[in-house]
Amino acid sequence: MAWREVNFDGIVGPTHNYAGLSYGNVASASNKGHIANPREGALQGLEKATHLMGLGMTQGVLPPHDRPSLRALRAHGFTGSDAAMLAKAWEASPALVANVTSSATMWTANAATISPSADTADGRTHFTPANLAAMYHRSIEWPVTARVLKTIFPEGDRFAHHEALEGGTHMGDEGAANHNRFCADYGDAGVALFVYGRGAFEKADDLVYPGRQTLEASRAVARQHGLKPAKALFVRQNPAAINAGAFHNDVVAVANQNVFFYHEDAFLHPDQLERDIKDTMAGVDMRFIRVPRARVPLADAVKTYLFNSQLVSVPGREGMTLILPGEVAEVASTKACVEDLVESAGPITHADYLDVRQSMRNGGGPACLRLRIALSDDDMAALGARTVLDEGLIATLQAWVQKHYRDRVMPEDLGDPALMVEGFTALDELTRILQLGSIYDFQQ
Repeated sequence: MAWREVNFDGIVGPTHNYAGLSYGNVASASNKGHIANPREGALQGLEKATHLMGLGMTQGVLPPHDRPSLRALRAHGFTGSDAAMLAKAWEASPALVANVTSSATMWTANAATISPSADTADGRTHFTPANLAAMYHRSIEWPVTARVLKTIFPEGDRFAHHEALEGGTHMGDEGAANHNRFCADYGDAGVALFVYGRGAFEKADDLVYPGRQTLEASRAVARQHGLKPAKALFVRQNPAAINAGAFHNDVVAVANQNVFFYHEDAFLHPDQLERDIKDTMAGVDMRFIRVPRARVPLADAVKTYLFNSQLVSVPGREGMTLILPGEVAEVASTKACVEDLVESAGPITHADYLDVRQSMRNGGGPACLRLRIALSDDDMAALGARTVLDEGLIATLQAWVQKHYRDRVMPEDLGDPALMVEGFTALDELTRILQLGSIYDFQQ
C-alpha cells in the first residue's frame, strides 16, 4: 500500500490583519498597525499549494475560522444581534475585538498534533487539537479546529480524535509546530520528537518570552495517542532561541523522514539529541544538518525563517527539496547557506523560493502554513469533505478569494460590521465548496 505525506495548508482568512497580538513573535510585533492585504495573502497561500501540487505532492487545505468569534463575544457577556455585539465590544474594548477577529488560524502547523497509524498502539491516526493556551487570540480556536478535523477525518476504524488538553498555560500545547517525526518511509513505524519550552510546574528564569509548549503537555499527547515510550523523545528548546523570537521550534528546526535540518542554537544539548535519535532509529541512516551560528547567526535565521521552510520528498526527484520563503534569498548568510546545501553532496538537493510575504509579516513562513499528515491510500479513500486539491478546486478557490476578499485591512477596520458580514458570507460559501457542512458558530 502506498503512503504519502499530505500537506493541509491553512487558507488565509478575510480578516487577516497586523494587530501584533503574538508576544514573543518578532515579526508580528514589528509589523503591528501596518496595512494587510487579505486577498493577496490568500492567493499567495494558494499559489504555494499549487506549486507543491506541480511537484507531484498531494496537497489539501483547511478553512479559515469564523471571525469575529461570536461564541467568544457571547462568553464575554455581549448580547443582541451579531452587529450589536460587535458594536458593543468595539466600544468596550477594541483590543478584545482584535483578539477575537484574528486570522491566525491560517498557521495550521498549530492546529493539532497528529500521530500516524504506523506509530500508534491501536493502528489508527490520532489527532489532538492544540489548546494554544499561551495566547488568548489563539486559545479560542480549538473547538472549530476539532470540528473541521472530525469532518475531514471521520472518527472510526482509521481515525481517532481527542479533546484539546485541559490545564491552561500549565498544559500549553502548540501543536505540530513543536513536533517532528523521523521515519525511513512514511508508512514505517517512526520516532516522535516533542520539543518543549519549559516544565509545567517550574519557573523558567532563563526565558524572556513565554515557553509556550510544556513538557507535561507533550507527554500527555504522546500518552493519549498510544505512542511507544521508547519511540517518543522529549527535548527542551534552547532558551536562547525562544528569547531570539523562535516562539515555536519550527522556526529553528525542520525534519523529513531521515533528515533533520536545524540551527546550532535550536536545542540545549544537540550532540546528545543526535545520539538519542540515532539510538531510537536503529537501522536507519539518519542525516543531520546542523547549521553553526558562525555561518548563520540566530537573528538571521529568525528574521528570514530559513528553518520554517518545508522539507519535502518530491516524487521522482533525487534528494529532498526545501520550500523557502523569499526572504531567505535576501540575507547573505541564509542565501549562502542554502546555496551550499544544494551544491554539496548532501540529502537536500533542491531549493524553491516562494512569496508568502503577507504571512511572513505576521510571523508565519511556509511551514507555519501547513499541517502535514502521513496517510495511506486507504486513509485517503476514507476522507470526508472535499479538501484535497486538484486544478479545478484551486481555480474555484482563487475565484472565491477574488470575489469576497478585501485588498486592504487595518486594525481599526475590525470593528466594522460590514467586514464581519463579508467574512461570514465568504465562509458560508466556502463550506459548500469544500463540502464541510455547518462547522461555524454563525451557521448553527
